[in-house]
Amino acid sequence: MLTRRDTLAIGLGASAVAMLPAAVLADAVDDAIAAFTGGAEMADAGVTITAPEIAENGNTVPISVDAPGATEITLIATGNPTPNVGKFTFGPGAGASMVATRIRLGRTQDVMAIAKLADGSYASTRVEVKVTIGGCGG
Repeated sequence: MLTRRDTLAIGLGASAVAMLPAAVLADAVDDAIAAFTGGAEMADAGVTITAPEIAENGNTVPISVDAPGATEITLIATGNPTPNVGKFTFGPGAGASMVATRIRLGRTQDVMAIAKLADGSYASTRVEVKVTIGGCGG
């Protein structure tokens, strides 16, 4: 027979386990950002993400990123088990520093774009995409 104390202990244990993945995902996102920027500060201007506000299907979400003057752009899906979505590099012959692709999102989350500019500085932006049907097994 379970006592109130046992029930409380089980509930607290389950709550702790449920909160663990959020902390792990936050660490993975922070690690992905640090790996790309080397810990440098990021400006909040100079990068534009175009994405649907609501994605009917998380398997193929169209995303485009425009960052004039960028030499590299990385995309991060903050709620996916593996947050690194892609890294794009632009050479001196590139006509424009923009990418358009489709990504998989497991649930409603922020999509973040970080651009490394020609002067070595970084700029970023993020948008929330609401997913009605998850693309990562959800």
